[in-house]
Amino acid sequence: MFDNFWFNVQYGMNHVLDINAYDHVLFLIVLTVPYVFKDWKRVLLLVSIFTLGHTLSLVLAAYGVIKVNANIVEFLIPITILVVALFNVFTSGKGAQKEQIGVLFLSTLFFGLVHGLGFAREFQMFLGGSDNKLVLLLEFALGIELAQILVVFVVLLIGYIFQTIFRFSKRDWIMVISAIVVGLVIPMLLNSDFF
Repeated sequence: MFDNFWFNVQYGMNHVLDINAYDHVLFLIVLTVPYVFKDWKRVLLLVSIFTLGHTLSLVLAAYGVIKVNANIVEFLIPITILVVALFNVFTSGKGAQKEQIGVLFLSTLFFGLVHGLGFAREFQMFLGGSDNKLVLLLEFALGIELAQILVVFVVLLIGYIFQTIFRFSKRDWIMVISAIVVGLVIPMLLNSDFF
């Protein structure tokens, strides 16, 4: 039983950390880069809201409540990353992440829903004819949350190093990382089957 549990948790972790599906990590980077370690509660809440949205869309898809065109979702995923990255670029150094709590949390929930829909088809194959869909979903969600916390910690640590040792200003750090992510996301948009 523990083997099954750990397998499902690892499957969730691998979903986030898969180098071939780095869109999830890019989203976490742009979500986290405006923050520092002292903001860990806010970042953890944002990440958990993202996981909630991601899991909710997997639940809806697993039980056949929703079915969405994969091409539209594959186009929307890089759009969500681009929106957050551009928000960072235009608001860096202005403290907007602290002022716009409601908007930021709602948009993170929405982005989690979109990202979950992008994985729904593969996840349905993973579920197969399982009778314990909800348990599998929760174990998978735990793996996602653990991997996301790891990514967030690494982003905060690298940000700390660059801002303290290399003397990057917080504004420059946010601008540079967000601009790099924009550069990585544009080819994803252009290569999507949506066009």
